[in-house]
Amino acid sequence: MRLTPPARGDVIAGVSVALVLIPQSLAYAELAGLPPVHGLYAAAVAPIAGALIGSSPYLQTGPVALTSLLTLGALSPLAATGSATFVAYAAVLAVLVGAARVLLGLIRWGALAYFMSIPVVTGFTVAAAVLIVGSQVPSLLDAPADSDNPARAAFDALSGPGDWSVASMLVGVAVVAVVMGGRRISALIPWVLIVTIAALLASRAGALDIAQIGTVPSGLPPFSVDLPWEAVPDLIVPAILIALVGFAEPASIARKYAAADRQEWNPNREFIGQGLANLAAGVAGGYPAGGSFSRSALNRMTGARTRWSGAVTGATVLVVLPFAGVLSALPTAVLAGLVIVAAISLIDLKPFFTYWQYSKPQFLVAVPTFIATLLLAPRVERGLLIGIALAFVVHLWRELRVDLRTTVDDDTLYVHPEGVLYFASAPMLETQLTGLLAENPAVRRVVLDVHRLGRLDLTGLMAIRGFAEQAANFGVEVEVRDVPEHARDRAHRVLDPVCRLVATEPT
Repeated sequence: MRLTPPARGDVIAGVSVALVLIPQSLAYAELAGLPPVHGLYAAAVAPIAGALIGSSPYLQTGPVALTSLLTLGALSPLAATGSATFVAYAAVLAVLVGAARVLLGLIRWGALAYFMSIPVVTGFTVAAAVLIVGSQVPSLLDAPADSDNPARAAFDALSGPGDWSVASMLVGVAVVAVVMGGRRISALIPWVLIVTIAALLASRAGALDIAQIGTVPSGLPPFSVDLPWEAVPDLIVPAILIALVGFAEPASIARKYAAADRQEWNPNREFIGQGLANLAAGVAGGYPAGGSFSRSALNRMTGARTRWSGAVTGATVLVVLPFAGVLSALPTAVLAGLVIVAAISLIDLKPFFTYWQYSKPQFLVAVPTFIATLLLAPRVERGLLIGIALAFVVHLWRELRVDLRTTVDDDTLYVHPEGVLYFASAPMLETQLTGLLAENPAVRRVVLDVHRLGRLDLTGLMAIRGFAEQAANFGVEVEVRDVPEHARDRAHRVLDPVCRLVATEPT
């Protein structure tokens, strides 16, 4: 799609999103364990770089809650949160995420956006959202918590009610109530900006005596490639996971709006666009970025028509950066409330009940993924890896199974196998068929109807041949019906010497 000059709607939408992105980026940076200003750096450059080649005209790129939690999990074992080393490692991580996404887009592996197991994503996302909410409890209560584990931090804060700040708690709860309630009134009103400005003005006027985020440096991002590249080996695996998992959200956003507008969406271009966004965020002193549901929706509703809206959003944040120091008085409870609002929208338990109702194996993928992610925090990427492994095991289990439906009529045994017959499942089929002969000693003829087999490779045909040869030793004739067309020529060559092939209409 050719990038035309920005229309009036793109400018209005871009500025509108920027006014929401600025306070959100501060909050998400704190969630990631970074000083808030580094969220602003990512918010300034990532939307501009992402707009260069991305496929969706609506997708808004920048700091997001899920990627922020993944960043915290990846970096917390390597450096103290908030330290200069932690900040530098976050920039390296963003570059690696960007490089991975650009590479995947260039080699046209954008289809990976569709391959992530939905139960795995569900279990991980809901657990991550719970952890995100837990991580904000100390800030919400202005209570001490000395742990990188969000669940433990929440427990520590909640277990000491004597340390709670009622004023801080009321401010945070008010933020959540106003933003969530306000969206029901009108999604076009920038409720996030309204509560942020109101709290900032009250804090500067001395009406709110609660914890503040502290110094926020003013000025443009410190662009540099002088980063601690020696950390690359420790960050490769987390970077690949963030590149893939973090792409699920922008991919779903882009697909949804492309379908609604009957427009084409190119996942390869989107991978490259999101990759450029992260490369830019890394060299600008930011951290990994992703696509935001809420900001993309606002972008579309306020009139965006091209990718220029994302560039306008980034440019607006750049204009604000020289004056970022005025945000120093912003209460941390406000940021906590904003993060909680974003996380609550990700907590959806209905899919778990759906999996239980329609597919117990998928339920047994989603729930352990959820539990593992909670227990292994802050290394949440390990919970994700466990979920991926479980999904792979379930897939293998299904691929290894060949279900048999059988009927007996006089001396004829009719067998209807269903599944995928290939090298891994063939031995099981041969064993099952041999067992059926033992169970039915009066049978003198076996009719094997294979039209329901999804795949029939050479190993599968050899398994049928082995069974036919064994059956012949007992005086049992084997007839194979309805071999799939893709395997028919080979089946004749392999099976004709030992059994009879018949082509009939499937029943």
